[in-house]
Amino acid sequence: MPTISQDLARFVAGLSPQSLPEPVAAKARACLVNALGMAVNGYDTPYAPVARKAALAMNGEVAAGATLFGDGRRSTIGAACLANSALFHGRAQEDSCGAAHFGTILIPMLLAMAEARAYPLERLIPALVAGYEVGGVFETAFAGQTTPNGFRSSATYGCIAAAAAAARFMDLGEAQIAAALANAVSFTGGVLQPFADGSDEWRYQVGLVARSGLLAAELAAAGSVSAAHAFEGRAGLVRAFARSDVPADLLAGLGSDWSILRVTFKPFPVCAFNQTPVTGALALRDRLGGRAVAAVRVRMNPYETGYAGMDATGPFASISGTLMSIPFCIATTLVHGAPSMRRMTDYADEAVNAHVARIALVTDPSVPVLSAILEAETAEGDTIVHEQRMTPADYAFDRTTLRALLSRIGREQGLPEALFDRIEAVVDRLPEGEIGDLTALFDTLPASRAAA
Repeated sequence: MPTISQDLARFVAGLSPQSLPEPVAAKARACLVNALGMAVNGYDTPYAPVARKAALAMNGEVAAGATLFGDGRRSTIGAACLANSALFHGRAQEDSCGAAHFGTILIPMLLAMAEARAYPLERLIPALVAGYEVGGVFETAFAGQTTPNGFRSSATYGCIAAAAAAARFMDLGEAQIAAALANAVSFTGGVLQPFADGSDEWRYQVGLVARSGLLAAELAAAGSVSAAHAFEGRAGLVRAFARSDVPADLLAGLGSDWSILRVTFKPFPVCAFNQTPVTGALALRDRLGGRAVAAVRVRMNPYETGYAGMDATGPFASISGTLMSIPFCIATTLVHGAPSMRRMTDYADEAVNAHVARIALVTDPSVPVLSAILEAETAEGDTIVHEQRMTPADYAFDRTTLRALLSRIGREQGLPEALFDRIEAVVDRLPEGEIGDLTALFDTLPASRAAA
């Protein structure tokens, strides 16, 4: 009987431009557009310079290597994974597959591999889809158990996603892909505590995950002997992390129930779980019509309210704290409207902090995930209730909506509209063109080596 690794490997090996349904390929291109657009829009975030400094200290400059975006120097593929993933994660407006942000892992890794090794670009979309599908199967099935245990989905499932994508891009055979996935299981893991503490490790987790996934594939290509039952074994991924048995139908949807079609995009620079509370707070703000708020109760599903950092009330000293905090996100929205990076980094706003103190987070199992019920009491004693019911489909933007989002942020960032035209044109032309067309998108960003 085939193992899970073998079944996954057969699926991954069979992905090709011809085998992918058009909606799947189109969604992969949308993920590329979002990732590249949010990366250029995040050019002034401070995390990529830190990651570049560390990456160059470890790996140095490599003339024929992969470009460190926003900097121009080249280093190893692993260094580019670390540095560029931090850039793609800088605004926290990356795509989401459940609670995992696979785009920040897969796309920087695949671009670095393509540049440094000249892999055919016709493999890029199938490799990207391979990562979303393999990672998505396990995130969907087990995040409900692993997240409450303190494991971050991007790190827990991102390594196997990266291994699948790297192995497909390298055009490995089924046995090697299975070994790559098994290797990745042994390299996986990452905790949520940084969100509770408002620190920045999570910005760099995704780059490390990409490096580990690539290493898993490289070891397989080199002939590693890898655990046959890495997923389903007594000490395998599922039982070790989820403390669960493996469902008999775990892989039943491969190739039909596509995880990438459930990938969502973020309209605001806040946690994925805070997108709906902010959307609801905007509607509530309109209904309040300027009336003062005495108290707000926010009812949400326990899966979200229990996530690290969601109940934080400050004092805040970093955006890593504010973007996670449901009270802060709602408070700044009620006071100022749609959150911006500037608002999310204003930790001394007296009006916002006063509102934070008036907001109570209520765990309510009857509220579905990605929904929120806001109950506001005005200073005059009136009660206004707003229910914001949403599903992943509400955030799975079409290309027109996605382009409008990227352009709006670009205007805030002072970037030319033509840059986003170029992003869409380069992505839509794939596999035609050269990898330099993609890396060149970062050449005109207003950044300098001094920032590194």
